[in-house]
Amino acid sequence: MKSRMLTYIAAIALLMGLFASLQLAAQSQSQSERPRKYYVFNLGTVPLGGIPEPVGINDLGWISGGVNSATNTTVHAVLWVGVPMDLGTLGGPNSNVSWPNHSTRGEVVGIAETAEMNPLGEAWSCSAFFFGPDGYVCNGFAWQDGVMSALPPFPGGIDSYAAGVNNKGQVVGWAESGVHDPTCNHAAPVSQFLQFEAAIWGPDLNQMTQLPPFPGDPDSAATAINDKGQVVGISGLCSNAVGGASAVHALLWENGKPIDLGNVGGHAWNTPFAINNHGQIVGFGNISGDENAAENPAAFIWTPTKKMQEIPPYGTDTNNAAFDINEKGQVVGNSFNVNTGVFRATLWQDNTLYDLNALVIQPTSLYLTLAQGINDAGEITGTATDTSTGETVGFLAVPVFDGSGNPGLATEAKVNANPREVILTDHQRRQLPFFTRMMPGAGTK
Repeated sequence: MKSRMLTYIAAIALLMGLFASLQLAAQSQSQSERPRKYYVFNLGTVPLGGIPEPVGINDLGWISGGVNSATNTTVHAVLWVGVPMDLGTLGGPNSNVSWPNHSTRGEVVGIAETAEMNPLGEAWSCSAFFFGPDGYVCNGFAWQDGVMSALPPFPGGIDSYAAGVNNKGQVVGWAESGVHDPTCNHAAPVSQFLQFEAAIWGPDLNQMTQLPPFPGDPDSAATAINDKGQVVGISGLCSNAVGGASAVHALLWENGKPIDLGNVGGHAWNTPFAINNHGQIVGFGNISGDENAAENPAAFIWTPTKKMQEIPPYGTDTNNAAFDINEKGQVVGNSFNVNTGVFRATLWQDNTLYDLNALVIQPTSLYLTLAQGINDAGEITGTATDTSTGETVGFLAVPVFDGSGNPGLATEAKVNANPREVILTDHQRRQLPFFTRMMPGAGTK
């Protein structure tokens, strides 16, 4: 009898333990499916007295991007390390950091003009991230320890462009060769003549490797690289040397071999923006149309197991884009409605797209319009509108933790609430970074 009773008690204890484990697992799963709440901060005044465009944040909390001058005639690359630091140029009037930088080795890459004039009068890719063509030669740069170093083009080329860098010091981008490409748009103001190809500089910056385009395409460009050396980018026609028909194919290069990632329905603007060390890739591409179609994007995520998947826009919005991904698979970007003119910064996690404004601790005068960078701590940077002044500002959003170090999770009611919506003025939209400016309705509402 005693033995039977002990067996019964042991069975009850086992069941209670199993039930408790299931409860904890369910609670953990429920919490993992809910996003954190965020404190949001204005990055404040910036060099040149103009409008900031922060685009990336690394795990040290360094924020990189650009700042327009107060007259909206020039832009300089800027690094926020507590305070904003003007990185200067290569001798010309403009520089910028236009893609997320994640290196924690103190290296930042971007583009800068030299003092030389382009002998062919090319606008080159850089002009889209400045204030239009101005005739100067533009090269990619690597900045470290206060020194900006130019990254050369291929032999015979004039211009180059640096987009990303990993922790091994490998810089990726694209560069011209001396080949005159008949698929280039030779007409002014584009005036592009030379072919360009995806490039890797480094680890020694004098080392340069060409990555081939997808078979049948004449031109290519690399946009990001992870610490495993996997590279993503685009392939297509020379065209305008930026977006559009230059991005017929979204590519992943593994061991130097191009792999077509597919698309979300269209054959232009297929642009991977970031890749993490799990090989997860995010970006955007047209949802319809051929290589000549105007930008009409949807965000995508590509994974080694599920391949290309569209991330639908938020709510009733018409379009969206993804700009960065961290090691946890959190994705930031923006979503917008061409019919209403509403733009919103977004966070995608656990297969759900959130309006980042709905997760922000109130009160704040900041309305987050564009999220462009996220680090592994979940800290997010991008562009916002200060509704108290109407000014465009840079922001940093920091996840909330309670006193025990646990994340402050957004409640179901908070997540499902309808956040405020701000319609950007034509002036405000024209201050957004290039790819967002080019989206349908961005400069017409």
